[in-house]
Amino acid sequence: MDLSFDLGRGPASFGHRFLIGLQPGHVLGDKDKRLLSLLKPAGVVLFRANFLPDAPYEDWLDNHSRLLADVREYIERDEVIISIDHEGGGVLRPPAPITPFAYAREWPKQAADVGKAMGIELRSLGFNVNFAPVVDVNSNPANPVIGQRSFGTTPQDVVPAAREFLDAMQAEGVLGCPKHFPGHGDTAVDSHYSLPVIDVDPKTFRNRELEAFRHFNDAQTRMIMTAHIVISQIDPGIPATMSKVILQDILRKELGYEGIVVSDDLGMKAISDRLDKPETTIRIINAGCDLLCMCAYWADTEVILRMIDFMSAGLKAGQIKERELERSFTRVAGLLSDLPNYKVEVLQEETFQRHASVAPLRARSLPANHGGATKI
Repeated sequence: MDLSFDLGRGPASFGHRFLIGLQPGHVLGDKDKRLLSLLKPAGVVLFRANFLPDAPYEDWLDNHSRLLADVREYIERDEVIISIDHEGGGVLRPPAPITPFAYAREWPKQAADVGKAMGIELRSLGFNVNFAPVVDVNSNPANPVIGQRSFGTTPQDVVPAAREFLDAMQAEGVLGCPKHFPGHGDTAVDSHYSLPVIDVDPKTFRNRELEAFRHFNDAQTRMIMTAHIVISQIDPGIPATMSKVILQDILRKELGYEGIVVSDDLGMKAISDRLDKPETTIRIINAGCDLLCMCAYWADTEVILRMIDFMSAGLKAGQIKERELERSFTRVAGLLSDLPNYKVEVLQEETFQRHASVAPLRARSLPANHGGATKI
């Protein structure tokens, strides 16, 4: 099936706006099959629970290859975003022997080497997008969700390492996605469970949070992920994912960013409780989110279909402009046409040995995150 801008195809008319997290399991379940077939989404997101557990490398790799083939079969397109959220530390998805790097805080000087290694390994698994690096400046020591996932506590710490990581990973053919715009580092609340509010003056916000992302507005940055946070002195009460001020006035106009804007997981509690209201979906679209990320436990078919109904009704009522939908479609279609369709391949043991030597590895006492809809 060709990807085309056609508002008369039912749910598939808006399917390209979604990235779907597969349900936990190493094969496509009936729910996944129905959703992929109905929506024809832009792509999928895989987590730890989507890999065959407790199996030798070549066994889980063979299963993984079949899973990706099934995804494309049900979407009926070869051009598909096959994505993962793979940073290091507790945010590691594939099983051994994929290199278990430590959190980013432990390897800023080796960021290019880690980016290269992750690119090689993820490409061998068929992934063409990785939701990394974390570009948040971890300025709040009490932050419960960013912490060591960040390269540091100042933009000067974060930017060089994040840039080197991104460039090296993309040189190996895996597209990165800096996150979480406009900056999740100064929060004391985890947006997976509640809505964080950052109450800093606009000057501090621009010199700290925004300064880091200002260095990722170039053509090499094809994707940026939003944060479900409120910047109270910029757009009071409105999460960034829903904010035209944050995504249009600041990201697009002030920073000059022209790439894809992808939402953080809309199943996170910071925003999921709002999804039953039409205005939430309409605000997300009008704010400028090109791709709406709905991860595993939250990728409920009825929720997504209701959001599509809200989009369709908003379009008919003039609350959503067709020209803006077409612009977003053009960005998504351009990305899909550029993304490679990688064959899943076995890497040699020497490759993993070399990668394990380039940077600190995750402590044995720190388990990889096994959840389905986990930290993005």
